Amino acid sequence: MEPTKQAIPREAIDAYNLFIHGEIDRRAFMDRVKKVAVSTAAAAALVDQLMPDYAAAQQVSPTDNRIKTERVTIPSPNGNGSIKGYLVRPTSAGNNKLPAILVVHENRGLNPHIEDVARRLALDGFMTLAPDTLTSLGGYPGDDVKGGEMFGKVDRPKMGEDLYAAAVYVKDRPDSTGRLGATGFCFGGGIANNLAVRMGADMKAIAPFYGGAPPEADVSKIKAAVLVFHGAEDKRLVDAYPAYDAAMTKAGVIHEAHIYPGAVHGFNNDATPERYNKAAATDAYTRMVAWFKKYVAANT
Repeated sequence: MEPTKQAIPREAIDAYNLFIHGEIDRRAFMDRVKKVAVSTAAAAALVDQLMPDYAAAQQVSPTDNRIKTERVTIPSPNGNGSIKGYLVRPTSAGNNKLPAILVVHENRGLNPHIEDVARRLALDGFMTLAPDTLTSLGGYPGDDVKGGEMFGKVDRPKMGEDLYAAAVYVKDRPDSTGRLGATGFCFGGGIANNLAVRMGADMKAIAPFYGGAPPEADVSKIKAAVLVFHGAEDKRLVDAYPAYDAAMTKAGVIHEAHIYPGAVHGFNNDATPERYNKAAATDAYTRMVAWFKKYVAANT
């Protein structure tokens, strides 16, 4: 008989977000959870509920015959030498060229959830590439906590070069149309924004989820169509968005933003059910696919 799940106090969810972003250590995370739990056993149960359950959240199996997946190694001479990635194409495309989407993970490496997002987008008609920024340390370790610890040890400028190399690689593949989009989550959302700055007209559209905005002085370099998603409870990023909005408006950047009431940081991640907001995630995903079909798949 499965134990009954208890309601997760908001303070525990906030502590989890601080923990996974490296702002507090595991001991501080546990201490904060214990303060809102009725007992040590209850605190341990809360922590178990907050941790990701990738198997339960998987929507598209890696062995689904509607997709073809492969692991690729991409040269990154200005970064860490190379970066590995998870490449997915829909089998229905045959040998036809496809528009490309870069899918950038959070700050724990290429975990099963992000691989699943890449598979989902492939079924919507894109060739997707999900790179692993932990490649230089051996790759995602199979555990988000360890992945987060490893993430902090990778040289950040070199990591940026690795991700740029991955973007160029998938854009320029012979089975790509040469039209590129990018999405990402938290850290990955910030990367999508920064790649739009760096790549100019080579990036057709981005859809960052709860990602940090680029410096305002750089926004005029963006030529991509920008679709921003935030949870309304993610106060720091929501409060920062108006400045990004104003800079994009001034620069003539095509953009939209959707801020979902009641949604927290990480609302799209269905592997973390206590943060997941199904209504917000479903709406955001639908909008993202339509955005990419309009600005990446179509020859606009």
